[in-house]
Amino acid sequence: MTFNNVSEQFQKILKYIKSGVESEATLDCGGDRFGSKGYYIQPTVFSNVKDDMPIAQDEIFGLTRQNKALQLVFTENIDTANKLTRVLRGGTVWVNCFGVLDAEIPFGGYKTSGYGMEKGIYSLDNYLQVKALVTSLKNPAWL
Repeated sequence: MTFNNVSEQFQKILKYIKSGVESEATLDCGGDRFGSKGYYIQPTVFSNVKDDMPIAQDEIFGLTRQNKALQLVFTENIDTANKLTRVLRGGTVWVNCFGVLDAEIPFGGYKTSGYGMEKGIYSLDNYLQVKALVTSLKNPAWL
């Protein structure tokens, strides 16, 4: 899906947030506009989300690039960061930083946000097909 302008995407995301609240999911943090300029929304986290809610069924990204799902976590509490990063289903999660990339750090999306991983050892999976082959060189005892 493409959007004619950033404002349209911004409004769409705000509607999803409102829908989550109205569906009685718990808004744990965020959910509002960030700053007074531009089209930024605070990082937003819901809990108590049911499978039939639109916020559970649709991939909701405030990014303009297709197929790039990025998750950001900002916190001073490392326990909070560890708990949140374990439950996030995203290919890349940055804690208290953004855009840190290296040739050895895998990068990619989950589900329809990307196919496979780029960079690091995991990028080889895109070119390999694993097969297990076991061959007995003696007559098997059960024959």
